[in-house]
Amino acid sequence: MEKEAIAKVFLRPESPFMTSPIAFPTLAEGELLVKIDFSTICTSDLHTFYGRRHSCSHSILGHEIIGTIAEMAAGGIKDYYGKNLAIGDRITWTIYAHDPNSNNAKKGYPQKSKGLYKYGHEQMNDAYQLNGGFASHCHLRKNTTLFKLPETLSNAEAAPLNCTHATISGALRLAGDLKNKTILINGVGMLGLSACAMAKEGGARKIWSQDIDPNKASYSQKFGAEKAFVFGEPELNTTIDREGGIDIVIETSGIPEAIENCLKLLSVGGTLILVGSVFPQRDLSINAEYMVRNLLSLKGLHNYRPEDLANAINFLEKVHLKYPFKELVGSSFDLENLDEAFATANTGKYYRIGIKP
Repeated sequence: MEKEAIAKVFLRPESPFMTSPIAFPTLAEGELLVKIDFSTICTSDLHTFYGRRHSCSHSILGHEIIGTIAEMAAGGIKDYYGKNLAIGDRITWTIYAHDPNSNNAKKGYPQKSKGLYKYGHEQMNDAYQLNGGFASHCHLRKNTTLFKLPETLSNAEAAPLNCTHATISGALRLAGDLKNKTILINGVGMLGLSACAMAKEGGARKIWSQDIDPNKASYSQKFGAEKAFVFGEPELNTTIDREGGIDIVIETSGIPEAIENCLKLLSVGGTLILVGSVFPQRDLSINAEYMVRNLLSLKGLHNYRPEDLANAINFLEKVHLKYPFKELVGSSFDLENLDEAFATANTGKYYRIGIKP
């Protein structure tokens, strides 16, 4: 049996990845070694590699990962539902390992627990080196929430589950009951397309999308958007005047100007959910009196709860043939060609680029 993994190590922004052989770890209680089947390049990976935000080095980027259990610590491991997992099971997992006894976890925010360990974002050390998706294997720590994947989902469909789809599942949890609501998805990259489909399946009355790219806006209609608008053009405001206001905005771009614009689009009692503001930016300009008099709510989501990933998996299993999720991974590269893959991903031509170990 092989005893060595291969990883592509991130050194510094825009520097070629370093190919590194890494010995398999000795597994402690509750740990797994997963042979990576497929991973995808998330926008946050691009932010890190191109220096738009700080991340640790040396590190292994990549957190949208699925894989097959190769080794398991003695004593066995259970999944989210309390079922025993076995070597050979194809799984996904939360993008973090957390301390269930921390104060934040007990309050319902496990993704903000003290000592959180986030895959694809941590510095390599002697004990934990295989900690990201752009490698042949990944070392999962205790208190990582695990899920066995449905056999019906392809690798390309399943890899973004533990980031994109779980995040949107959490955003819609914060939004509350969708029935009889008009929802605007602002920014229809990967997150926005997922939000369109989840809102559609969640029973929203109307689902509108908006993007600076007219092609992306139009494409969102394949994922459940009833109307698509180009940011900055007057058609959205005209439609609001004619058909009524917006109850919920899912904002995925993270651009301050877009966020400020979306607040003004909300009806009385409306809610704005921020999920894309994960890079350094200026402060927002918000009028508190306007917020108060219009009964508006502003909520942010960073990462998600394990239940959000559970719901995302169930959602995708039910609708993956109804919406073209498989085609969102527009091209795939072998791990050895990771530098070329990042350059291609950074062009914005594809929603996701796949990486095959």
